[in-house]
Amino acid sequence: MTLHTRLISDLIFPLQERLKKHSTVRVKRDMEASQYWPRDRLEELRVTRLKSLLVHAGQHVPYYRDLFGSLRFDPHGVTSCSDLQRLPFLTKTEIRAHTEALKSEGASDLARFNTGGSSGEPLVFFIGKERVSHDVAAKWRATRWWDVDIGDPEIVLWGSPIELTSQDRARYWRDAIMRTQLLPAFEMSPEKVAGFIEKIRTTRPAMLFGYPSAFAHIARHAETHHIKMDNLGIKVAFVTSERLYDHQRELIQRVFNCPVANGYGGRDAGFIAHECPSGGMHLTHEDVIVEIVDPQGKVLPQGESGEIVVTHLATRHFPFVRYRTGDIGALGSELCACGRTLPLLKELQGRSTDFLVARNGTVMHGLSLIYIVRDLAGVKQFKIVQESLDLTHILLVTDEHFDRALLPGIESGAKARLGADVTVNVRLVDEIPPEKSGKYRYVISQVAVPTL
Repeated sequence: MTLHTRLISDLIFPLQERLKKHSTVRVKRDMEASQYWPRDRLEELRVTRLKSLLVHAGQHVPYYRDLFGSLRFDPHGVTSCSDLQRLPFLTKTEIRAHTEALKSEGASDLARFNTGGSSGEPLVFFIGKERVSHDVAAKWRATRWWDVDIGDPEIVLWGSPIELTSQDRARYWRDAIMRTQLLPAFEMSPEKVAGFIEKIRTTRPAMLFGYPSAFAHIARHAETHHIKMDNLGIKVAFVTSERLYDHQRELIQRVFNCPVANGYGGRDAGFIAHECPSGGMHLTHEDVIVEIVDPQGKVLPQGESGEIVVTHLATRHFPFVRYRTGDIGALGSELCACGRTLPLLKELQGRSTDFLVARNGTVMHGLSLIYIVRDLAGVKQFKIVQESLDLTHILLVTDEHFDRALLPGIESGAKARLGADVTVNVRLVDEIPPEKSGKYRYVISQVAVPTL
């Protein structure tokens, strides 16, 4: 660890978190101890925290107070994580219908978030300081597995407007001090990619963090143009938010000469699992209870694939209890060779997002169109299909809250990204069926990404 990194990690970052009234430093310290605890001790911690969460929810969260009353469920009697199975699932539909009732009474400083990027189901929810602290702590515990600490130079390739519109002066200086550089992943034109490559080469970051598809795209450009990227001292490429494919992992590793660490989670469900150097996808076991369920909602045993359901134990101010993620995975029973006792996510079939190609050849992340529709009131589901450079379909399933006057704006927003001459066909439909495989894809491009 360099002197600069130690100064940030040991002094500046703790001071920042204290001023923000976050408990990140303490939580990270506790997590770095508990990752080696015996499984039974970890389970005792989880049951204690689960009971505390549910007792608080029953007393202070209107939605759960009413739910527990109707079910005659007494959270004081919780003695096992399996007691969760007495409660119904929390779905995006339920959250949209009861957003205000899911807020804890007296909760302050709640931050509004939205998701639905690759799920096709827009969702607005709220996060408190407790949840933020735990999520940041979980991320930095995992990066330390790869010898990357807070304050090491980092390149973040991201596309969320939450980050990209918050670059005010305070944020600019904070990122500069923390040595974090945020690059927009929406537009991946040859000129933009060339600029990203130059930024990475001059920064020589310890870590890359962002979408696997975006880093694979940059790696392909560098390789095609014989730009050397394997001598920058990058320790790890941490990828998340999309499914990581084997060919992407191989390409990123080859070009950047660094290992690729997969991460799984989301704004709604939190940081669920991170990959360690031994290849294990470790669950953030202290913070999340993961259940795997079949289509009928029955909990499946370890090793069997089903939908991932998450209870986040640091969400007292807006509880996520038995939240259906819509992702498919399986839990493993084996211990990882790294020595950590955190259980493993054995298999993950998460959602993925394609690239789109504008009429002028500009390559864009699929989220560039998703953000146009995902947070509109009344949009229940959507699908974007790019048939050709000249034709793109946007299918919407809406309810009575949707304002049809928004349709021209959706069309013009898509044209602004794809090209003024492109035909954008926005249609309201009754349903959007899954693919033949049974999986849902919400951004599909039939246009080949051009070789850069």
